[in-house]
Amino acid sequence: MSDTASTTRFVIPPPPVSSVAVQRASARFPVRRIFCVGRNYAAHAREMGRDPDREPPFFFTKPADSVVDDGGIVPYPPQTGNLHYEIELVVAIGTAGTDVPEERALDHVWGYGVGIDLTRRDLQSAAKELGRPWDWAKGFDHSAPVASLRPVSEIGHPASGRIWLAVDGALKQQSDISEMIWKVPEIVATVSRAVELRPGDLIMTGTPEGVGPVERGCVITGGVEGVGDIRIAIG
Repeated sequence: MSDTASTTRFVIPPPPVSSVAVQRASARFPVRRIFCVGRNYAAHAREMGRDPDREPPFFFTKPADSVVDDGGIVPYPPQTGNLHYEIELVVAIGTAGTDVPEERALDHVWGYGVGIDLTRRDLQSAAKELGRPWDWAKGFDHSAPVASLRPVSEIGHPASGRIWLAVDGALKQQSDISEMIWKVPEIVATVSRAVELRPGDLIMTGTPEGVGPVERGCVITGGVEGVGDIRIAIG
């Protein structure tokens, strides 16, 4: 299909390629898929009522076109009265791989960024009670704000550094990415055992404790030390 893509005719106009910005570059990073790690900080797992010592990593996804640039305005989503923020380190994949060993996992990483996993918490709670998927809670429109990415050639592979989030200037989340239960090489290797990683895949690596609700008009800021900052408004 890729060899004939330039000559393929479609019955409707194909959707545009979703992308996120790259710091100090005019070119952008195309987004193929977004994988998200659930409960990857022990304190957050506990605040969600789980035992972090007993769970292997698990994943959910967001659609590629749910990304929102830094500085954007996110419309308050429908069907919820409990929209939550979750600040996360984002891993951008630049090289394809399947069954990637942990010791080679970082070779597949193009760069890093800062993202916010927006969650319709009331829908997620209802889905958990009924044993249903989280799609409506996690994969809605504009649910994945991601700030400008920075390449590995510029910042290396961050293994520690403050991660934080504030709402209207009030600090809500603060930890260190070294507190992640499953580190980046383990996460990349685990994903690659389930699906083939491809260039353009993003992985959101989990959030620390302190998640909570935001209302229309709130301004959310956050960052990861050595990686970057993000700012969005809830419209």
